[in-house]
This record gives sequence, structure tokens and C-alpha cells, in this order.
Amino acid sequence: MNVKVITRHGPSNYGSLLQSIATIRTVERLGHECEIIDYMRDDERGLGCIITELNSKPGWNGNLLKRALYIAIRYPIMMLAQKRFDRYRKKYLKLTPRVSTHQELAQLSADAFITGSDQVWGPIGADDYDTAYLLDFVTEGKKVAYAASFGHTTFNEKTQEAFRRLLPLYHSLAVRENHAVDIVKDFVDKEPAQVLDPTLLLTASEWMDYVQSDDEAPQEKYILVYQIHNNPQLDVYASRLSETTGLPLYRMSPYLHQRSRGGKFIFLPTIGKFIMMIKHAAVMVTDSFHGTAFAINLNTPFVEILPGNGTNSRNQSILRLTGLQNRIVTDYNDFAMPLRPIDFNPVNAIIAAERKKSIRYLAEALGDADDCVKATVNN
Repeated sequence: MNVKVITRHGPSNYGSLLQSIATIRTVERLGHECEIIDYMRDDERGLGCIITELNSKPGWNGNLLKRALYIAIRYPIMMLAQKRFDRYRKKYLKLTPRVSTHQELAQLSADAFITGSDQVWGPIGADDYDTAYLLDFVTEGKKVAYAASFGHTTFNEKTQEAFRRLLPLYHSLAVRENHAVDIVKDFVDKEPAQVLDPTLLLTASEWMDYVQSDDEAPQEKYILVYQIHNNPQLDVYASRLSETTGLPLYRMSPYLHQRSRGGKFIFLPTIGKFIMMIKHAAVMVTDSFHGTAFAINLNTPFVEILPGNGTNSRNQSILRLTGLQNRIVTDYNDFAMPLRPIDFNPVNAIIAAERKKSIRYLAEALGDADDCVKATVNN
């Protein structure tokens, strides 16, 4: 089959790229051709992306001088990250020709279209929601959702109407978080499957294949910060953890402004370097869903500082699944907890079972035979 996937592959962050890589690789191992639809909205790139960010920051959006200063500071760094991730996307993803409108999307054809993972059913760019991620442009071919996520739990009436109209048109529905199961049930008369994020469909050894000889990690033991949200509590906690343990602190990010938050800074690491830094950390401090997923998959000790912006349900869902809720920092003076070892044996068993179940869902949604599923799971 020819399969096309629409997902959030465009943002300049590692989670978006890595889950796209894993989706393609899994669908191809099931015997199909697979491409990511290179759907890039104007408000997700270049100056449009900066303006979208700016509109959500009242402290910078108050007058023309502040707006101009914000753009002058952010634009060069954002463009550097965008160019770097464009190279990564070109190297690792099979992409359709670039499209930016619903009219262009409607020209695409495939035997099956997949709404992929990440927060595809959440707010996009300058709009509340984008119905392209609900496959409203598809008139022929199977419609499948794999590990779709909402990001939020409340929706305006316009968005609810779109969900009521478009979700029942899917042939198969699977979401990533347990709370998303309940949301979908409000709009369709069947319960969706709950599956793993695509990054967890690849084993640790398969992810290590992306590491090159020059993707080296420090030889010393170290604490690693991988942070998505602006949270001074996380910065302070990581710095104090480093001081208490005597372990050096490293921080990696595609965002240059994080340089001032503490730690030896690794800016825009390669995919291999990103994986290697997580793999060899003595402990990782993170608020990122995909940071958490990679720590679990690579069996790296970690602690979770939940983001306080209403999006932490996805982090809690993977921790609940693996029985690792005790890795959430609740006492910001507790620096012993991060060093307590994690027994990854039961965690690995859970992930292996869920991986098999998730691949089976995707195989059946695309019409694969059992022997193809077995070959993929046993690879």
C-alpha cells in the first residue's frame, strides 16, 4: 500500500522529528511505502512562527518597540534551528512535495492516510485547531489515527463540532494518552485503542543505530537537562542537584536562550548526539514527554518535573503505564530521589508488550497479515 502520514514533523524540536522517523520505519517494516506529508503552515515557519509566539507573550507584545526587539532577538536563532532541522528532515524522512494549504492537500492520493502522533489534535500555529490533521481533505483511501494526542482537555464549540463531524469518519482510531481515550469517546460511539508513542516502537538498540562515531558523550558521569518549558523551578533544582551530588550539569536544547539557565550547553545536537547524551547520563532531569520516553527506552535514570501549563497529562500517562510515577519531583529539596536506581526489568517487559500490541493495531488498521506483524515485532 501507499501510505501517507500527516503529523507535527515541522517544529524544530527532537520529539517531532524522532516520532516521524519511527512512524515511517514501522510502517515500512509492515511492508508498505510510507511518506510524511510535508505540510508546513506559514505560521509555523520563519517570521510567521515568531509572530505566533509573540502574540502569546503579553510582556513582549505591549508596544512596537518591544515587538521589534523580540523579533530581532528570536529570528536569527530560530532560523538557524529551522535550517538545521530542515537538513535533518531531508536526511531522515521520506517527504511528499511541500504543501501549505488544504487545497494542495486535497491533491494528494494514497491507499491509506494516517494522522500520526504528537499533539496533532491540539492548537496549531495561530489557529485554535487545524482540521487538516483530522484528514478533512481525504476523499478516498483509509483513514487511520495512530497515537494522536490532544494536548488539551477543553475545547470551544467550533472545535467540538469538528471533532463530532470528522472523528467518526476514521476507519481506525488510536490515541496516545489515557485521557485522550475518554475525549474521543465523547465524539464517537466506539472506544479508541490506546497505543505507544512511535518512538517507543523502536528498541533502544535500533535507536543506537542513529549514533555516529563522532556523536560522543562526556567520559565523566553527568546530570543532563532536557527542557521544553520555561520553568525556573526546574533550572534551580537541576543546579542544586549538581551542587549536591558533585556531578557536572549538561543541558542540550535547540533553543539558544537556554544557555543562561545553567549547565554546560550543547546547542542543536545531532540526532545521534541527542540519543547518546541521554543514553549515558547518570540521571536526566526533564519536563519533556519525549525526553521521558527516551529515558525509559534507553534505561536511563531520570526525574520528571511536570510542566505547569495544562499539558502534563501526556507525561503522567507514560509514567503511569510504566509504574514510574515515583520519579516525579514533588519535594524540591529532595536530591536523594534522583540517585535511587530504577529497576528497568518490569518497565522493559511492559514496553515490549505494549510495543507488540501497538504494532498489531497499526498492522490490522492497514490490513497486514499476522506473519508480517510477527516479523516486525521480532526484528
